[in-house]
Amino acid sequence: MALTPKRKLRSPSGKAIALPAIHPNVGIAVGYRQRIDKLVAEMHRSVCYWLTAQYRATPPLLASDASPAAELLARLRRLSSRWLAKFAEGAQRLGEYFATSVNKRSDAALRTILRDAGFSVKFKMTRPMNDVMQATIGAQVELIKSIASEHLSDVQGLVMRSVQEGRDLATLTNDLQKRYDLTRKRAVLIARDQNNKATAAMTRVRYEELGLTKAIWMHSGGGKEPRPTHVAFAAGKLDGPIFDVREGWLDPAVNERIWPGTLINCRCVSRPVIPGI
Repeated sequence: MALTPKRKLRSPSGKAIALPAIHPNVGIAVGYRQRIDKLVAEMHRSVCYWLTAQYRATPPLLASDASPAAELLARLRRLSSRWLAKFAEGAQRLGEYFATSVNKRSDAALRTILRDAGFSVKFKMTRPMNDVMQATIGAQVELIKSIASEHLSDVQGLVMRSVQEGRDLATLTNDLQKRYDLTRKRAVLIARDQNNKATAAMTRVRYEELGLTKAIWMHSGGGKEPRPTHVAFAAGKLDGPIFDVREGWLDPAVNERIWPGTLINCRCVSRPVIPGI
């Protein structure tokens, strides 16, 4: 039986069926993180190259050495302007790549799960799904731009403190490397967390379009510090684990309705329930 999202799924046996959960694809998160990494690495190398050249050309030996310090700051501001523009340009492409990848993979995974359950579904780009896609792209654009702005702001602070305290180039280079490592860690978090959020949002839209209004909350068990309320709800200790897909679950820890995978670093997923006839 071929279905489109306009028709509602119902179990032919008359009994409700709990389908397998759709998990975020690790490969998408890795690919996304690698693309962000590449942009961050280029920025780091550029900043280190030009600051090293400026330091060696006119070393700011003392805090009172105003002219070299001013030249260094001017160089850094030009670099910042250049890289902020480059990140703004690259963010749109990366956001579109990421949202499209998650959409294709989550739709394909859901089609496979439904096919195994005896249903043939052809998904289309509906208005609700397009809304989620655009929101996902917009979120990625802002996050990627923030990576550059926060990194460059911290770099400027490191450079100015280096000048004020009379540090040498080797010390500054070491500080810049430490800041680069922190930025890369943030990119890892963004890629993983956004993959969870986007997958959860897109599958939720498809569930609703197919009339799947109930789902079973599944705790991932993969995090080092799981949220106690999520563990308890999934285990049935907090009136769980079934929740309304349309409304989400009221998490007492945050006092708001949420869905699996929507809170930062949440790796929970859900099993949609096909109702009986």
